[in-house]
Amino acid sequence: MIALERIGRDARARMAHIRVAPEQEPFCGSIASHFDADEPSCDFHAVLSDGVPVGFFKIDRAYADRLPEARADEIGLRGMMIDHTAQGRGTGKAAIAALRAHLRRHYPDAAACVLTVNQANPAARAVYLAGGFVDTGALYHGGRIGPQHILRLTLR
Repeated sequence: MIALERIGRDARARMAHIRVAPEQEPFCGSIASHFDADEPSCDFHAVLSDGVPVGFFKIDRAYADRLPEARADEIGLRGMMIDHTAQGRGTGKAAIAALRAHLRRHYPDAAACVLTVNQANPAARAVYLAGGFVDTGALYHGGRIGPQHILRLTLR
């Protein structure tokens, strides 16, 4: 069973085994890069499979400061990754399906969750769309790897 759990910054050792394929890392980063980043507005979350961490993501409470298309009452989903050994089993799809309820519980004042997904990553985009995110039709051009679709998940 897939579940989502908010974790603290002290969970680095618990999450350290999570790795994506080398070609995926430019899109989502690494566990080390997320734990090393000085981003006080970001909260960490784990994707669990039968209680074992198999994924990670962070929620940026100040995403509107980073992404001009995000509104002040929206949060941002960043760094979503599923361990390479858990990919291809529906883990990511189940995690995104559980995301709305998880975010409503932990961020009750947020109107929506916004993310950017690179045009060169259509598989991830498809998972987000299947999980209820809607493509805004806008592109973000400030990424390191090229244009990114801006997607939004309504929470209220």
